[in-house]
Amino acid sequence: MSATSANSWLSSAGESDSPSGRRKKRDRPQKWGSPFTYFVALLFIGVCIAPVLYIVLGGFRTNSQITTSPAGLPSPWVFSNYADVLTSTTFWGEFANSVIVALGSTLGIVVLGLMVSFVLARYDFRLKGAMYSLFAAGLMFPLVIAITPLYIVIKDLGLTDSLFGVIVPQIAFGLPTTVIILVPFLRAIPNEIEEAAAIDGASRLGFFWRMVIPLSLPGVVTVGILAFIGSWNNYVLPLYILNSQANYTLPLGVQAFSSQYSTDTAKVLAFTSLAMLPALIFFTIFEKKIVGGLTGAVKG
Repeated sequence: MSATSANSWLSSAGESDSPSGRRKKRDRPQKWGSPFTYFVALLFIGVCIAPVLYIVLGGFRTNSQITTSPAGLPSPWVFSNYADVLTSTTFWGEFANSVIVALGSTLGIVVLGLMVSFVLARYDFRLKGAMYSLFAAGLMFPLVIAITPLYIVIKDLGLTDSLFGVIVPQIAFGLPTTVIILVPFLRAIPNEIEEAAAIDGASRLGFFWRMVIPLSLPGVVTVGILAFIGSWNNYVLPLYILNSQANYTLPLGVQAFSSQYSTDTAKVLAFTSLAMLPALIFFTIFEKKIVGGLTGAVKG
């Protein structure tokens, strides 16, 4: 390499490493990806959004409009379907049951999962690895597989046709995911912080409340959101446990409402839209926190 070319290469490298060079790189327009990639992404987005839009818009139509033009827009817009559902005591009763079950399950999953994860992440004892592997194995056994023996246990405990009989199994089946997510968060807390807290006179329980919970808050929020949405959308367990319509949650209420108003498709779509709306809004608001919590768990 000649001296001239070497000097030009060094000058260009220095320019690119300088603040002005980095500023020029940032100012350059970003290259678009492959059109095929965007087409596939838009295709997946359409597949996910289209059924939701059809259900929501279908609630603003009449049965004759749905029969005449199934894929058309409301013309004219009909608001009476949503108004009838919102003024129904049945809908609000099932809504209240879903809130009770979702909040109770979320609270149990977060509290118990945080305690178990703290022990697994910060303590050394025999069979620690086996216990963690047991929780990890719980991810491979969904609720549907164990529904029959689970129903027998709930029946023997006398918890059938009660909201508590739905909350307890949901807590048990929500713990594996919670432990897998929270253990890396708690394990990543430096030991120096715990030693400094001990020097200041903090007990292990005080360290847990004052340091562990605030530092692991992103993971706690993540598992709480996942637990709430999973509990809200759960259908199989309430179907087996709950018998009386007074205890129905919204997923069961949608089924009962669809059977009762099988000829009124527009009203059924309106009821379905309102039933799925809380979970959809909840997930949309906290979507970034879910991604951030899962990213922190992977890094930990």
